[in-house]
Amino acid sequence: MLKIALVLAVCPIFFMHNALSSEQVVLAELQQQVEETERAFAQTMVQRDFAGFVAFLSDEAVFFAGETPLRGKQVVADTWKPYYEQPTAPFSWKPAHVEVLDSGTLALSSGPVFSPEGKQVATFNSIWRLEAPGQWRIVFDKGNAACDCPKP
Repeated sequence: MLKIALVLAVCPIFFMHNALSSEQVVLAELQQQVEETERAFAQTMVQRDFAGFVAFLSDEAVFFAGETPLRGKQVVADTWKPYYEQPTAPFSWKPAHVEVLDSGTLALSSGPVFSPEGKQVATFNSIWRLEAPGQWRIVFDKGNAACDCPKP
């Protein structure tokens, strides 16, 4: 009887631990997906692939140009098109941090933005939404200028 009571007491802990481990694995996989998506998004600038850039935009995308929000995929695309018309990329970026909600449907990516010379000039913050299985699209993007401030 004691063995049965012990098994009944331990089983829920075992299953709860396995469930948490599974959730952590799923979140880690989703974080990897978002990081890869952000890297592919950044590659559109390097490769001068404007159509590729547009494909990552949600129809509801909101990008900030300074304090002014650009609303909608077409407005964002029209505003960003000049960045893709130059023969060399005017800037580049890469993800440094990615977090995904437990629901697995919304994610934040952020990281440095670099000048063509490789100097960090800004930090970007992007919100990605899972709009179809395996299809992350950017819904919000806002950058902040880098500070050459002395470190405390």
